[in-house]
Amino acid sequence: MLRFQHSEYLWALALLLVLQLAFISVSWWKRRSIRRLGDPALVEQLFQGYSRRLFVLKFLLLFLAFFFGVIALANLQKGSRMEKITRKGVDVVIALDVSKSMLASDIKPDRLTRAKQLISKLMDKLDNDRIGLVVFAGNAYLQMPLTIDYSAAKMYLGTVNPDMIPTQGTAISQAIQVSNDAFNKKERKHKSLILISDGEDHDEGSLAKARAAFEDGVVINTIGIGSPTGAPLPDPETGANKKDKDGNIIISKLNETELKSVAAAGKGIYEHLDNNTEEVVNSLVNKIDSMEQKEFGENIFTDYNSFFHYFIAICLLLLVAEFFIPEVKRRKEEVVTLIKE
Repeated sequence: MLRFQHSEYLWALALLLVLQLAFISVSWWKRRSIRRLGDPALVEQLFQGYSRRLFVLKFLLLFLAFFFGVIALANLQKGSRMEKITRKGVDVVIALDVSKSMLASDIKPDRLTRAKQLISKLMDKLDNDRIGLVVFAGNAYLQMPLTIDYSAAKMYLGTVNPDMIPTQGTAISQAIQVSNDAFNKKERKHKSLILISDGEDHDEGSLAKARAAFEDGVVINTIGIGSPTGAPLPDPETGANKKDKDGNIIISKLNETELKSVAAAGKGIYEHLDNNTEEVVNSLVNKIDSMEQKEFGENIFTDYNSFFHYFIAICLLLLVAEFFIPEVKRRKEEVVTLIKE
């Protein structure tokens, strides 16, 4: 099994696009300057030793050096020893609303970002519990099956965004059904569902699904995110507020009634998330810890071999190569003189 020990550093790879855009801009500027002076072929001959190939080669070396440097910081690892670990805990599935309404900024920076922060902090406090992730909007999908690999869970969480589900809406009933299917059907306890949503669209089948899930042993806790007064929805493409067909600004409001009803049907708790992230996390942890726990064994890697030093070596070799490659090519006369000397 391969993994990155510090996967958060991989976000730095986005800077490769910046480097590429900078290279294209400089190349365009040089070509435009040459065209202004006259015929490009003749003008380039006036610049003694100028080589476009060397310029491109030096950029490619820097580009690759940055890439391997980031991989080194993230520290690619491979599992070297696997052991069967026996734990006591609860199976926890988190159903996260990723609809466009979760981009409303009545909670800074926006509802979805704050929800992901909540989940990350919750993972930090769940030691022996298995965790799974379901994402939903107009449809619901199992993003990650139950696991005790919290580092992998955080990687999955980092990829969550509203564009992953094209069908818009808030299909709470489908989210409950998909979450319920993710649990072991042979068990009637040790199962907890945490549903995080603004509950904006009323889902008539959600209460029936919640009752059915509780009959299967699933305790449902709901987290309402947003404000009852609501906030405008931003358009990701233009940055302006979305409007309806009559030109009125669309306001997204938290539907606490829906989420409280689901929690009551699932014999769980309801919490409102605003600026009280730690309080909500502690409340969820206390609720999960109060549940009857089960023993389960899982094969996991306990030792890993790191390969960061290989990538650092490649990065340094590329930087040294770029340093010694001249910015201009030597003329033949200079080379002959150097050889004679």
